[in-house]
Amino acid sequence: MKAAVMYGAGDVRVETVPDPSILRPTDAIVRTVRTCICGSDLHPYRGMAAQEHGQSMGHESLAVVEEVGASVTSVTPGQLVVVPFAFSDNTCPACRDGFHTACPHGGFYATPETNGLQAEFARIPQADGTLVAVPEVDPATADESLLASLLTLSDVYLTGYHAAHMAQVRPGQSVTVVGDGAVGLSAVLAARQLGAEQIILMGRHVTRTDLGREFGATDVVAERGDEGVAQVLELTGGLGSHAVLEAVGHLPAYEQSYRVARTGGVISRVGVPQYEDAGVGFGSLFGRNLRLAGGPAPVRAYLEDAIAQVLRGDIAPGKVFDRTVRLDEVPAGYIAMDERTALKVMVDPSAI
Repeated sequence: MKAAVMYGAGDVRVETVPDPSILRPTDAIVRTVRTCICGSDLHPYRGMAAQEHGQSMGHESLAVVEEVGASVTSVTPGQLVVVPFAFSDNTCPACRDGFHTACPHGGFYATPETNGLQAEFARIPQADGTLVAVPEVDPATADESLLASLLTLSDVYLTGYHAAHMAQVRPGQSVTVVGDGAVGLSAVLAARQLGAEQIILMGRHVTRTDLGREFGATDVVAERGDEGVAQVLELTGGLGSHAVLEAVGHLPAYEQSYRVARTGGVISRVGVPQYEDAGVGFGSLFGRNLRLAGGPAPVRAYLEDAIAQVLRGDIAPGKVFDRTVRLDEVPAGYIAMDERTALKVMVDPSAI
């Protein structure tokens, strides 16, 4: 089969690799219907040290079950499934508490132990606890926009939703979203779903912020630093927002977040942090009773409800995809996202 493999910063290749096989009775093999490139994939794309053997890439997938291990009972061959970006058993205390990304029997794709999902086929560990079937949808005849929205449930939309959920966004609140990438835009959509009255999107790219307005942003602030903070404070009557959803992962975004948060408010981070040291003292969080929340999104905890929302047409998060490529065009997809000529790139392995 074909799969995307990264050998170092800026070096992604599509290669022929062995087909996956069942290794444990809890595994399933799936055939990829759609996969995509994530903003977090750009971190190694920009900074990964050169490797001789490379690492297969990708962690988002909408797929059809091809084969299941002897102990798998929740899905059967032929079903269309959403593949969360982390696998989990869905039975341990961490999963029962709703934090599947901390499952002690789970893990992540695109690691030396588990290959990535930017491939024609993939092995899914803990298939019973991980895969969620999409009822009555035939990928061969389904509308492309429906497939795109279902694909966002493997990571990007539900990561944005997790930001809003962990911030406990409630009707009538003011919310600021820091970052106009696909996760930030998804956070806007999720905040609207949860009833936020004011949603301020901090972003500089007009085509992206226009989609943010369509998703529910009431205001857009393009400026950064002191000027951006001043504009958010002006829009909120000098108070700041009850919830700030940080979808970037860099230290300046975190610092901007606590500067625009309302006293007693919450900062919810879902951008993968590219730092370890950050202010939590009197001048940042402590002095104004700010809370810090967020983390890797437990997509599996939200999937059933989100699939139902997409199938009813309540949400259409698939609009974050603005380019589709063949599997052998994945390297060009990375370039497009790295250069910001594409917001989020979807991959269709069946395209010729």
